[in-house]
Amino acid sequence: MSSAEESRQAKVIDELRVFIKKVLSDPTIAVKSVEIARKYRNQPNANELIAREISANTTIRIPESWSRADHMFLEILDEVLDDEEALY
Repeated sequence: MSSAEESRQAKVIDELRVFIKKVLSDPTIAVKSVEIARKYRNQPNANELIAREISANTTIRIPESWSRADHMFLEILDEVLDDEEALY
C-alpha cells in the first residue's frame, strides 16, 4: 500500500472516529439522521438534501465537498432504510 493511500485511509478512520464519538455522546443524532433520510430518500438530489438538513439540525457537519467518510455515512443511512423497508 502506498504512503498516499495509507494517509487517505488514516484520514477516513479519523473522521469516522469523530463521527462515532458524536453519535455515542448524543443518541438523538442517529434517530434524527434516519428521520431526515426517510423524509428525502426518494427525492432528486436526496443525499444533498439529507446532508444539508443533518448539518443544520445535529452536531454532525457534512460540508459541501464530501469526504469518503461523508459518503459512507450517507450510504449507510440508505442501507438502514433498505433494511427497514425489508422488514415491512
